[in-house]
Amino acid sequence: MKIVDVSEFYSPTSGGVRIYVDRKFKAAARLGHSLTVIAPGTENRVEVREGGKLVWVKAPQLPFDRNYRMFWHARDVWRILDDEAPDVVEGSSPWRGGWIAARWRGPAAKILFMHADPVAVYPQTLLAGMIRPDMIDRVFGWFWSYLRRLNGCYDGCVVAGSWLAKRFAGYGLRDLHVVPFGVETDLFGPGCRDDALRATMLEACGLGPDAALLVNIGRHHPEKRVGMLIDAVNKAQRSRPIGFYVIGDGLMHAQVKAKAARGSHIHVAGRVNDRARLANMVASADALLHGSTAETYGFSVAEALCCGTPVIVPEIGGARDLAMPEYAEIYASGDPSSAAGAILRLLERDRLDLSRAALDAGQRQVGNIDSHFEKLFALYAEVADRRRPQPAGSKDRRAIAC
Repeated sequence: MKIVDVSEFYSPTSGGVRIYVDRKFKAAARLGHSLTVIAPGTENRVEVREGGKLVWVKAPQLPFDRNYRMFWHARDVWRILDDEAPDVVEGSSPWRGGWIAARWRGPAAKILFMHADPVAVYPQTLLAGMIRPDMIDRVFGWFWSYLRRLNGCYDGCVVAGSWLAKRFAGYGLRDLHVVPFGVETDLFGPGCRDDALRATMLEACGLGPDAALLVNIGRHHPEKRVGMLIDAVNKAQRSRPIGFYVIGDGLMHAQVKAKAARGSHIHVAGRVNDRARLANMVASADALLHGSTAETYGFSVAEALCCGTPVIVPEIGGARDLAMPEYAEIYASGDPSSAAGAILRLLERDRLDLSRAALDAGQRQVGNIDSHFEKLFALYAEVADRRRPQPAGSKDRRAIAC
């Protein structure tokens, strides 16, 4: 099977998307498929990859985040699709890239992959505490109408969590398929804890080895709410010594560093590209502290569980789906006082019991990333098989409708 992914948010400097796509290439090679990823870049060029190729299309930079670019001329992408003649086209963005993939007039099956809930990522994050989430959903009814139109241009829509499928179905999206993500269980596992590394991380926070250690991982973007987490840690520190080790960078990295500098015992480490070392860091913490309510699936939460690290997460979102009372504490989303309370409650519990429960959940609930791609490619083959060959010269009804 030949698959082309129109990947608007692939960037050589971005974290989650780049890691996911790189594993996708390896899975395609292992399973005997051909994968072409079309991404916006600084120039037109082709990189040969195991399992296929990465085709860069020259595109302008996004003004608000220099790590990303945006497809500009649709015909540049359509020419590549014409040349590739794929069996399946994946649109992995609800924005311009998704419409470009939808409006290509080729006969391939088309799948929309929704990696996030845009209403939760933007308005519900930016207006948190001012307007209730259900009211924001109503105000943004125009966006749900927009998303229904885009969804109607595809043969199916993939999400990684049942909670998001239910939410999207409630706003009229159709042909929804749940394909849960997985993690690199070959890297993130119970043997990753390193007490010497833990002491080094606490030392970076200005604390000794007897203090508690929390870790946060992710892009520094408003949806991750790292500033709120810093406020929560500052409140919890009034009751006991706690170090907060923040891993990542991105759009708001400077703001995160400035806010951390105003607090106590908070270290902003920046990006960690060594995945094995990252696994050691996660496993060596007392808990993973998570802020986002907008992601489809909590990758960092799933990785923590596989390492036996308990988690502290908000009450809604993909991360909440992975959090059970045996190894997690839940707080009211966007509320630093509630998050501080959750931190203190978890740190008062027995660390060994929490770790055992987290490991058990990691083994039961979290799949390997390879199994995710096996299910995803099987779904693509099924959808492609349902697409009837069209007579020569006929036009795709979806493209006309879009």
